[in-house]
Amino acid sequence: MSEFWRLLRENRNYRCTWLGQVVSEIGDFFNNVAVLSLVVRTTGSGLALGGLMLARTIPALLAAPAAGVLLDRVDRRRIMIASDLLRAVVAAGFVLVAYRPSTTLLYVLSGLLMFASPFFSSGRAAILPAIASPAELHTANSLTQTTQWATLTIGTMLAGFAVARLGFAGAFLVDSASFVLSALAIAALHREGGFVARGTAGRGAVRPWHEYREGLVFVARTPLVLGIGLVSVGWAAGGGAAQILFALFGEQVFGRGPAGIGTIWGFAGIGLLLGAGLGHALGGRVGFAGYKRTVTLSYLSHGAAYAAFSVTREYAAALAWIAVSRVGMATTSILNYTQLLRHTPDELRGRVFSTLESLRWSTMIISFAAAGIASEHYSPRAIGVVAGALGALTGVLWAVADWAGKLPEPTSVEGASGEPAPSPAAQPV
Repeated sequence: MSEFWRLLRENRNYRCTWLGQVVSEIGDFFNNVAVLSLVVRTTGSGLALGGLMLARTIPALLAAPAAGVLLDRVDRRRIMIASDLLRAVVAAGFVLVAYRPSTTLLYVLSGLLMFASPFFSSGRAAILPAIASPAELHTANSLTQTTQWATLTIGTMLAGFAVARLGFAGAFLVDSASFVLSALAIAALHREGGFVARGTAGRGAVRPWHEYREGLVFVARTPLVLGIGLVSVGWAAGGGAAQILFALFGEQVFGRGPAGIGTIWGFAGIGLLLGAGLGHALGGRVGFAGYKRTVTLSYLSHGAAYAAFSVTREYAAALAWIAVSRVGMATTSILNYTQLLRHTPDELRGRVFSTLESLRWSTMIISFAAAGIASEHYSPRAIGVVAGALGALTGVLWAVADWAGKLPEPTSVEGASGEPAPSPAAQPV
């Protein structure tokens, strides 16, 4: 914890990025809980929830390649500010739905909001090595993700009760204001030469597909990066369903309304915070082999605990199990992202992170759709058990790949700060 405070105290650029993250993510959760509760309340349909998730996911998937190319071409700080301001306008538009509920308008606004998101989220990941020294990088990554999960815990719990008191319109206005504050915080970043990726000068005309393909080639030829991408796909296969299941469990299974949705998300956030602490501690202690074994154990525990959450009848026990399931997820995420930041060249970082985000979102589309359709025929509990099994299977497949020697540590292509490092080779699959 002292490392986190030291980073915030001594690194102004990181502090500005962190402040923007805090306010915008808390606002996001106000929006998420309000929209999910509004859909369940007006339609009572898991299929409608699936449609909402598709409306959010497909635009993000389509935007990710363009976001990756732009982030490796243009000043990343400016793109992030533009993303925040666009999302502020769209978020304010949700107020219309609060007074005249319309599923179609909810879908359109959700799609626009998520279309702008990859330009910010991939940008934040891409600039992290530029605002943190190599010695600070693991701590900065850990704090960024810990903050994300802290805002999940605080934001969802607050949102569940705030929606009940302030109404849907109030929650949407909070979300809009949060994006404006985030834009102001990102605007305060300063670095000599700006935040343009190294190696972009003299590249000539933009060739979107050719440039995006460069990122795909790097991922395909770097087994560890490809493996991390594939396990994120494995998580999304079951994790996407959670976006729908949490709403169904809160509203229908346990009958606790918006507060129930918020509380389930909140306990998931508590588990993520615990896992973040564990991942940060392990990142400085385990070697590369230990890191891979930790990923295996984390996915197995996540899947088992999620299945237990799905079948537990007692509300308090269910909250405990969902927290346990998220400990494993957070530990894995912290360790995986540190590896990605260390082994991805600056000039490819935007495309690599957007590519992995595309893989995750495309899988979640399938998961959303399958969970939404399944909810019309099967209970949320049965769907949750299947989702947990998919999470555990991911751990098994990662373990098999590790045992077969398919996940070697990459030869460093670049230092964490974005400066060239000695050997640029990436091992083929």
